Amino acid sequence: MRRAWVIASGTELTLGQSVDTNSAWLAARLAALGIRTERIVVVPDDAAALRDALLQAAGATDAILLTGGLGPTDDDLTRQVLADVVGVPLELDPLSIEHLRAFFAARGRDMPERNTVQALVPRTARAIPNACGTAPGVRIAVRGTPCFALPGVPFEMRAMFDRDVAPELRAAAGGAVLLSRRLQTFGLGESDVGGRIADLMQRGRDPEVGTTADLGVIGVRINATAMSADEATRRLDDTEAEIRRRLGDAIFGRDDDTLAAVVGRLLTAAAATLSTAESCTGGLLGALITEVAGSSNYYRGGVVSYANEAKIRLLGVSAADVEQHGAVSEAVARAMADGAGRLFDTPYALAVTGIAGPAGGTPEKPVGLVLISLCSPAGSIARECRFGSDPPRQVIRMRAAHTALNLLRLALLRETQPVQPP
Repeated sequence: MRRAWVIASGTELTLGQSVDTNSAWLAARLAALGIRTERIVVVPDDAAALRDALLQAAGATDAILLTGGLGPTDDDLTRQVLADVVGVPLELDPLSIEHLRAFFAARGRDMPERNTVQALVPRTARAIPNACGTAPGVRIAVRGTPCFALPGVPFEMRAMFDRDVAPELRAAAGGAVLLSRRLQTFGLGESDVGGRIADLMQRGRDPEVGTTADLGVIGVRINATAMSADEATRRLDDTEAEIRRRLGDAIFGRDDDTLAAVVGRLLTAAAATLSTAESCTGGLLGALITEVAGSSNYYRGGVVSYANEAKIRLLGVSAADVEQHGAVSEAVARAMADGAGRLFDTPYALAVTGIAGPAGGTPEKPVGLVLISLCSPAGSIARECRFGSDPPRQVIRMRAAHTALNLLRLALLRETQPVQPP
């Protein structure tokens, strides 16, 4: 067994009223068992749509994981559709009805008659006990393909999968494992990253390598399949080393690392502190920094100097510079960073000023223009960034904050890391 489909059932999912987190969780769990999720299908509470998805999956994959539609209401159709697809009637499962009655009795309530439907399973199926709720799961073969129908409630589904489904799938997978790793990069476009590692991304290669993009952060994912965790890890390590050789300092972290967390570790290692001065990001930079636990050890504070008066009064920016160069200028950005460093007495200070839009741009200074400055023990630097006038305001602000953090990260690498001997 190497492949699986995940089917999520629920009209609230297809209408965008709820986010399908179950499928992503299941895909990750399946990967850890050496089983690749080839397709995730989301269907509404519609018998025909669910039936079509099941029949299509049964002819195309090794296992089916189905979530949702096991409740006691009329729109919970999973049991009946499974019975119809297999061509058998629903029957009352004695252990499930006993569990349901005990569940309500433990809470001092009589079981509503309506809940009896949850104890019905197709004749050829096996009920999977639900230790966390009322809806038992269903283990059934759909045209020879193992199908596991699990509750839609996330914590119930997860407990049922780990306890009852994973052991069977692990045994069927024959001991193979699929391990994944993601390297996080910033400062290179996705096409630049892809060009440098193009040969590693060729189809059919193991480990498999691919890229993702999110607000300027380009992730390089590595998936290795092997018959043991040690062998899969070795393959991941070898491919990671080659990618690091090619991408260098553009790589800032691995897996769930964020730029703010990496910067925090570098500041901590250098026993250094940081302050910020923000205009167009409106405190977003400070928020990213303080999302990291322990950031109070190195982050001293920030000033949101949105108005020119605040830049002048709080940060000591020259009124003449504002008048001559404008608030969005290198001179003002440098002065903001210098002012923050002096105000909070920190060796490192970041400043951001720009035009996030959608209004406020001019031909000379369009929407998306951002000036970022860093004051450090090595001196003051400034960068002009143009993020384009098309992205939404929140995207420009986030890109600006990420770029500021990356500017600081690279400076810390240059200024605080020991020089390697030739």
